[in-house]
Amino acid sequence: MPLTESGPITISVSNDAAGQRLDQFLVAQLNVSRARVQELIRAEKVLLDGAPAKASVKLRGGESITMLGPAERPPLRAVAEEIPLDILYEDDDLAIINKPAGMMVHAGAGATEDRRNRGTLVNALLHHFASLSAIGGEVRPGIVHRLDKETSGLIVVAKNDEAHRKLAAQFAGREVKKTYIALVCGWVKKDQGTIAASISRDRVHRTRMTTLLAGGREAVSHYRVVRRLDTPFGKFTLIEVKIDTGRTHQIRVHMASVGHPVVGDKLYGAPAELQKSPPFAKSTKDGATAANLRRSNTPPSRKEREKDGATAGTLSLPRNFLHAAELGLAHPRTGKRIALTSRLPEELREFLAAIERP
Repeated sequence: MPLTESGPITISVSNDAAGQRLDQFLVAQLNVSRARVQELIRAEKVLLDGAPAKASVKLRGGESITMLGPAERPPLRAVAEEIPLDILYEDDDLAIINKPAGMMVHAGAGATEDRRNRGTLVNALLHHFASLSAIGGEVRPGIVHRLDKETSGLIVVAKNDEAHRKLAAQFAGREVKKTYIALVCGWVKKDQGTIAASISRDRVHRTRMTTLLAGGREAVSHYRVVRRLDTPFGKFTLIEVKIDTGRTHQIRVHMASVGHPVVGDKLYGAPAELQKSPPFAKSTKDGATAANLRRSNTPPSRKEREKDGATAGTLSLPRNFLHAAELGLAHPRTGKRIALTSRLPEELREFLAAIERP
């Protein structure tokens, strides 16, 4: 049976299948994931004797199942979108982009086709540049390395295959110099140090990485304290991090592993909201105090708290305080050294000012 057939597919249920759940029966028949089958059932693309049915319905035998959608998801392809880009460097071989937080580098698995393949850096690149390297395939054209969605900063893009191969070799040989700025929870004890801990995917929480399992990939991060902050919201350390390797979530998981998660990084233990340490009785314009506001019958909305977090006693950052600030590499054609810097985005500078405000 063709798994990617676009037209309706009809399956007759044999008596031997009596008692099986609808979704389990289809997984065995189509050789696709249960998640994909359940997705089609929720979208009413699976009809049992001509009518939509639940995934858990028990078959009796003798029914007719009609598949209205392809069993396998259509191959994912990047599409050009007119999205503004902050291009710091460009020539015939490469471009270096200042990526904002909130933008995925390329489409990923899960969700719907529209949601997982819109608004990505790759889509913006396809609109802005006439050609990109094809080594990464149709989903990742031009992409030599990545930044997490909620990490901002410098990322290099290859415009042709030769440049891609040479840039990838520099990354593999640890010749590319990458420096990040991060704000972490608590005061880091040493002024500088190295975290060398292998990283692997968490066996239970599959979106997380961990340093606690044996057999992970080697990862090395060097940090240096820029400034220690003692604020009304607690203690924090602004650090500079240079990485020898580029593992998934490397800086985030390394700093969390030593008890200092990146501010805003809820996945690795940072609080969703920072609480101002009591007492905080700063007067408002009408003479009321923040404590009185908390006791009122109409507490401030979340939007109001975010707008004036210091007054309300809470502060939140809707992204990770992690920024790829410096990138140094050899040009793949000429060998000439390219070194670029990117200052902290405005939202991070404003956040720093907010937590230090008396």
